[in-house]
Amino acid sequence: MNKCFFVSDLHGKMSRYENLIRKIRVDKPDFVFLGGDLLPHKSIEGRSGFEKIDNFGTDFILKKFRKMKQQMDCTYPDVYLIPGNDDRKDLLSALPEGEAEGLWTNLNMKCRVIGKYRFYGYAFVPPTPFLLKDWEKYDVSRFVDPGCISPMEGKRTAPPHGDPEWDTIAKDLEAMTGSDEMSHSVFLFHSPPYKCQLDRADLDGKTFDHVPLDVNVGSIAIQRFIEEKQPFITLHGHVHESTRLTGNWQEKFGRTFAFNAAHDGPELSLVVFELHNPQWAERFLI
Repeated sequence: MNKCFFVSDLHGKMSRYENLIRKIRVDKPDFVFLGGDLLPHKSIEGRSGFEKIDNFGTDFILKKFRKMKQQMDCTYPDVYLIPGNDDRKDLLSALPEGEAEGLWTNLNMKCRVIGKYRFYGYAFVPPTPFLLKDWEKYDVSRFVDPGCISPMEGKRTAPPHGDPEWDTIAKDLEAMTGSDEMSHSVFLFHSPPYKCQLDRADLDGKTFDHVPLDVNVGSIAIQRFIEEKQPFITLHGHVHESTRLTGNWQEKFGRTFAFNAAHDGPELSLVVFELHNPQWAERFLI
């Protein structure tokens, strides 16, 4: 039980889901990780409210995975997922429905122990310029980068997790892991760690109030967590263009293997790795 598939930022693209499901049926991985931004990207109509869209989670994702489980039977993989910052909470009813049917586990803010491995999930990202704040938190302090909107502003589609005025990603990671042993831990993050090869936004030359925008938008808290705790494997998405700009979809931080599956092209970006041997990971565009 070692073969893993990792995808992220599918953003409701049906062709990407179809390609993923087809590949799962053929290759029969043991574990499948979906790193957030599962639903179609929909912008907010100003600050007055949210536009109405069909429930892609229930109408498409749930039905597709339910059918796949019926067809694969005992070869159906363990599926772990988290939301992403573009996934509205009010449109995620498919997550508990699918979990109740055994289709997947929503790993956000949870740990699951599988043999010697510990799987963790964390969906939140640092403040962005976007109005939707369902999955955003302060990073290590209440500082917000120029051009970004505070978690205390913007819009939410459901009550926040915790206290958005004082909670941080750093506090969450500490509370979630405590003194847990990290040598065989796998972390499913939506955000990449800050200022690395997996965190490079296409913001060259862009400014906000004459201040240059930072091309690094990842999490300082996640960066520090990886450096200090040295988990075995970390999985990331969020910054679609990073691999195109840096030429790197993987990076090593000490003993930690970090992979990015986000992609800014039309294809499905699929990272395939083995739990016991992640140095031989591969990335495919399908």
